[in-house]
Amino acid sequence: MKQALSSRQRFAQNLAQQREEILAKLKVTGTGSDDLAGWFLGPKAENTELLQALIHQALDNHCNDRKTLYPNDPVYVTEEMKQTPEYQQTVSVLKNKLDVLLQQLKGSVPFWSYRWQSHMNWDTTLPSMAGYFGTMLYNPNNVAAEASPVTTVLEMIVGDELCKMLGYNISGESQTLGPKAWGHITCDGSIANNEAMWAARNLKYYTISLAAAIKNEPLLQKAGALKIRLADGSVTTMADAGSWELLNLSVDEVLGLPDRLNTEFHINLDLLNDIMENYSIQNIGFDGINKYIDSGIKSPVLMAASTCHYSWPKSAAVLGIGANNLIKIYVDENARLHIGRLKEELQNALDNRMPVLMVVAVIGTTEESAVDPLKEIVAVREDFRKKGLNFVIHSDAAWGGYFTSILRKPERQLSNRFVLYTPTLTMNAYVTEQYAHIHQSDSITIDPHKAGYIPYPAGGLCYKNGAMRNLVAFAAPVVYHGGVDPTVGIYGLEGSKPGAAAAAAYMSHQVIPLDQSGYGQILGKCLFNSKRLYSAFITMAEPDDPFIIVPFQRLPAEKNGEGPDKIKQQYEFIKEEIVPRTNEQIMANPQAVALLPELGSDQVIITYTFNFKENGVLNKNVDKLNELNLNIFQALSLSPGEHDHPSKTPMYLTQSQFDNESYGKSFVDDYKKRLGLSVDNDEPVNILISTTMNPWLTDTSEGNFIPELVKVLRQTVLEQVEKLVGALEEA
Repeated sequence: MKQALSSRQRFAQNLAQQREEILAKLKVTGTGSDDLAGWFLGPKAENTELLQALIHQALDNHCNDRKTLYPNDPVYVTEEMKQTPEYQQTVSVLKNKLDVLLQQLKGSVPFWSYRWQSHMNWDTTLPSMAGYFGTMLYNPNNVAAEASPVTTVLEMIVGDELCKMLGYNISGESQTLGPKAWGHITCDGSIANNEAMWAARNLKYYTISLAAAIKNEPLLQKAGALKIRLADGSVTTMADAGSWELLNLSVDEVLGLPDRLNTEFHINLDLLNDIMENYSIQNIGFDGINKYIDSGIKSPVLMAASTCHYSWPKSAAVLGIGANNLIKIYVDENARLHIGRLKEELQNALDNRMPVLMVVAVIGTTEESAVDPLKEIVAVREDFRKKGLNFVIHSDAAWGGYFTSILRKPERQLSNRFVLYTPTLTMNAYVTEQYAHIHQSDSITIDPHKAGYIPYPAGGLCYKNGAMRNLVAFAAPVVYHGGVDPTVGIYGLEGSKPGAAAAAAYMSHQVIPLDQSGYGQILGKCLFNSKRLYSAFITMAEPDDPFIIVPFQRLPAEKNGEGPDKIKQQYEFIKEEIVPRTNEQIMANPQAVALLPELGSDQVIITYTFNFKENGVLNKNVDKLNELNLNIFQALSLSPGEHDHPSKTPMYLTQSQFDNESYGKSFVDDYKKRLGLSVDNDEPVNILISTTMNPWLTDTSEGNFIPELVKVLRQTVLEQVEKLVGALEEA
């Protein structure tokens, strides 16, 4: 047994040493460039030769590895075998089938195109593609370190990089910096959200389980004297604390209990873990845990903005919490969580003794690109802690996490030999303030395969206190051998997972720094382009046109409650001083530079709806409006069987709807009024959505491409209005 443990220790030490060597190389050599030209394949495959060279380099490396690793082992496929009819037939079938597949793939949507303004994806970075391809050939499985001795290390590095970018401490346990953070790669944001909720649930009930074990287990009874700090700052002991007090301890207070039991009462941690298996909610479920809870305490709840991702109610259902116990907080007129309503729900939970597992702040909604008021959520938690109510704060930054790079200063001085053509833009003051507090979240979802431009699947989850991962650990003997094996596979929901995903993120982060010189530059350019797209879209309708376009994201003058004259003046300024101007002209205009960050959404998604005029009279029927916008979407999207080829689709956007259940009637009615619709119904309103993740959109070799998109959208709207009005007249 001693020898086996020593072997595992050596294995762990080798991995740790390899990890440090990789990090040291990164620190010494530095990578990245302030020129985006070499970071992507390009909308017209301009970097074909570069990608070919990278793929050949990766393929040659892998094939040479096979040839040289065990030089005395025999071959199987001989030169004589390759000449046989059977072999030739196999090769012919393989090539033919691949050709069929490649022809079919030409029907895929062109994410890389300037014309792709739909969902939250674009081209993937060259380093991520090369890293994925080169690693895929080895097919490592990050479920266990022994199946992925290299890519497990890479996943650890990526986890640290993401934590650092988000403002978490990765340097180790510190009295000033706090606990060491931990992050890992998941297949997507939905799984990351599920794991975060899973950890929050287990954290909430850990002290209930511990108190029960102390009461019932003779080996733990002395631990009843352990002092704990309650949510309101007062101190009591485990034995004297009531269930409500135990359910509202802070994250760090709960996670520190095992080590304190070991140091203060000399309770062996392995013994503690063995005992706790019979008491934890992980093993005995809600029915089992409820018998240890004082009467009068109700079922737990979670809270999130009504705009939250659909994975949140799904996760609540899967974890046995119940989708109906996810309390959705209606949003304000900017689609951000309404703080006043959050306070009301938290007070109701406190009054009715409903434990709050977590409050979710959405850092970039997927339909409006809205950022919830995280700073205020943190302040609200402090207020409720004084009342004895505590909860985990989770930031769902699956979409918005990488935008943190816009605010991070480069750690090294980069060369300025490249000229930056597309200006970069920072986020507005409100959004910047929320990002400044993201490190105060207890956990954060962040997806490299969204704004990180990494191939699927690559989601991510980061914990502020890395010990939180232990709350969801399941160790299967076949993939985890105990001891100090540094695997990441046991700390999540997934089993087998591609090491290639971790390698892709790792490679991309090497070449493109997670700061203003790298991803911050890419996303800053996308922000600039999104503001220009918003400006062009909202001004496309002329007075005599048979349609109007109403953006969900109002003009700054409207948001500030300024009068019609000011709103019109701002609209005219946008139409004259932003839409027709070059990037250089805009950046030379101080008024335009000051206005741009306030235009459009909090990030790079804009939302809008068209209404039509019949004989010069604006339509008031929501069903007819919805039909028009659905027809526009269908004409500018690609679905199986609807088009023979993407070349017949001149532009891509997506659609959704504002409905009373998700947004509240006052929110929906307000938008209906802006569209000129009747509000004497509860019908939802269809919306169109455009996401700008192309940093080159306004700076192609022929200049700004947005006028072409406006031309396409305008022509499509005119065609669909003509069809709809014609059908109405015939009816």
